[in-house]
Amino acid sequence: MYKTHQLVMEELSFYSAPKAKLSKMIKSNEIIHLKRGVFLDKNDTSYSLFSIASVLYGPSYISFESALAHYGMIPERVKGITSAIYNKKKNKKYHTPIGDFYYFYLPKSAYPFGIVRKAEDGQGYLIATPEKAILDVIYKNSKLKGVNELREFLVEDKRIEDGMLSRLNKIEVTKLCPIYNQRQCLLLPKMLRKFYA
Repeated sequence: MYKTHQLVMEELSFYSAPKAKLSKMIKSNEIIHLKRGVFLDKNDTSYSLFSIASVLYGPSYISFESALAHYGMIPERVKGITSAIYNKKKNKKYHTPIGDFYYFYLPKSAYPFGIVRKAEDGQGYLIATPEKAILDVIYKNSKLKGVNELREFLVEDKRIEDGMLSRLNKIEVTKLCPIYNQRQCLLLPKMLRKFYA
């Protein structure tokens, strides 16, 4: 479980110079410094990467390839944790000793829908539903022009199996598509009707 700067300072309060002690601990790798104000004990393996992702930068939720892998929709192991953010206007990345974290901008209108709260080892995080994760991926790829191209992108490029696409909740997809206000997102319900009715 991660620790805040305040908690670390409380733990080190019996030292005459807690800040100097923390600096030494970071240099000697006794404590892992993830970003300003966020730390992990060196021997702690109980942390959840998904939970850490929400602490490093937010508000955010797990999405894109990380969510698709979580649901077993893509076969590849995803390098790094991918999350969606809003109100930031630019993407962000953190390279840490425990892994890489990537944050991709979405419009504010699309952010609060299609996400659920989950927990891993008692540590909570938000994650996109399968339908929302696919739409987030589509939103990032504005060059998609038609349903055939979209299907090729999802099946060939992203390696999502036809069986997974056929199990998507089509009512949920239809509800979520307009909130992105992008043409390529509106292709998804059309593609599902054409190939997976």
